[in-house]
Amino acid sequence: MTFTIPEALAAEFVRQVPRGRSTYVAEAIAAKLHEREQRMVQACEVANNSTDVLAIEREWDSLIDKGDLIEEPWNIAPTR
Repeated sequence: MTFTIPEALAAEFVRQVPRGRSTYVAEAIAAKLHEREQRMVQACEVANNSTDVLAIEREWDSLIDKGDLIEEPWNIAPTR
């Protein structure tokens, strides 16, 4: 992978991280991705626990005609 970063940031990075830069960048990216994933999990938990969202889901569910649903093969397959 190749990344382009501003000159000033590159100079500071080289000055502050004299060796092991690949490891440093990999760890920084991993930490940032983990942080992003945690924010997504929190957002999903907030949405899933919202009474407003639950009310909207129930309203949408009431609009579905159960006769229009397509049976999934794994739900209708006979047991062995």
